[in-house]
Amino acid sequence: MKVWKSVVSAALVSVLLAGCGSNAGTDNEQKEVAAGSTVNLKVFIAQPRLKEHYDKYIEQFKAKEKADKNIEVNVQLEMPPADNAPQILKTRLASNDAPDVFALHAVNEIPPFSKAGYLEDLSDQPFVDKLLDSVKPSVTDASGKIVAVPLETLSWGYLYNKDIFKEQGLEVPTTLTEMKAVVEKLKAAGITPFELSYKEAWVPQLFLPLTVGALTQTEHKDFVEKMNKDEASFSDMKALFDVFDLVNANGTDKALEVGADDGAAAYATGKAAMWIQGPWYAETILKSNPDINFGVAPMPLNDNPDDTKINLSTSTSLAVSSTSKNKEVALDFVNYILDDKDSSAFYEALKFNPVAKVHTFKSFPWVDDALKYVNEGKAYQDPTIPQAVKDESGKALQGYYSGQLNQQQVIDALDKAWKSYNKVNK
Repeated sequence: MKVWKSVVSAALVSVLLAGCGSNAGTDNEQKEVAAGSTVNLKVFIAQPRLKEHYDKYIEQFKAKEKADKNIEVNVQLEMPPADNAPQILKTRLASNDAPDVFALHAVNEIPPFSKAGYLEDLSDQPFVDKLLDSVKPSVTDASGKIVAVPLETLSWGYLYNKDIFKEQGLEVPTTLTEMKAVVEKLKAAGITPFELSYKEAWVPQLFLPLTVGALTQTEHKDFVEKMNKDEASFSDMKALFDVFDLVNANGTDKALEVGADDGAAAYATGKAAMWIQGPWYAETILKSNPDINFGVAPMPLNDNPDDTKINLSTSTSLAVSSTSKNKEVALDFVNYILDDKDSSAFYEALKFNPVAKVHTFKSFPWVDDALKYVNEGKAYQDPTIPQAVKDESGKALQGYYSGQLNQQQVIDALDKAWKSYNKVNK
């Protein structure tokens, strides 16, 4: 678990962002694409598990572009795994090989990428008026410009098997003590409480926004602000370890050998009652077991039920490169994401939440579960944590799980990663 990797990553981001401002928008005159032309469009989305749905939608887009404009579009779809995607994208940007359309995490990545000039201003695009008002802020940059089209809006904490809970007479716990009681009752019945799948670092990383997000709404409201000024420490976030330790002591075996897709398949078959994961894996879970009845609930951090809140976030969003040579077709593509006729079926197939007025499909049961907490005011916005820190947390928690790092070493690694980010992003 080498901290210097995050330092290098943060430094690379700094160099990229510093240099981009002078390059973006130069030598980039756009001409209308002539009828009969062929355009090669590069699209970058780190969701390989959903490839079949994107492939189908891309084929529909190509047919529409041919019918409407007589333009032949060849789409080069790049779908790296989530662990590698940020570094691959940064490398592509550094080598002036930016995809025409690429996915970003709305909360964590839009602010620095937009500030650097990587993102095309989409404020005047037709899709903007279709967005639900509640979603627009997540894809709006600091200057008030819409710079991406949202794909996933999320309400998440952990997934739980409703049938197992019902069979065991269990209620969703509202405190950490209640969660421990649930764990003990499941174990007494011979049921493994938690599915563990830590082969990919982004999965244990999920414990970071879950704990930091909730605590910054309660007893540590200024944590992120202080960390940005080098005035705080993750020693204030000891609840991270309380939850992580509880889950790991009561989970499935060989977590570092199990990837997220395999974890989804195992969870779908009832191998465990709960999984620290979000509903973004609904499509994969249901593919393994269409009959599974699962819900979404917030993870308790302590014994104050008022602190048990659900995470609200817009994660995956699609942006257009400000330096794209195929901007007309790229803009057509992001607008087609919210097409009046086709978008609703696309989002429903992906098991994503409705984000626009054109989405007419019925919301999924787990969405209704989460909405209950939102309506009760028991929700918080995903915290803005530097990506370098999130990356480091995943690796550090893998090391902590395996016994290679202790709590203080994890805290030191995260503090150092955030300070390194601050140093190069002043």
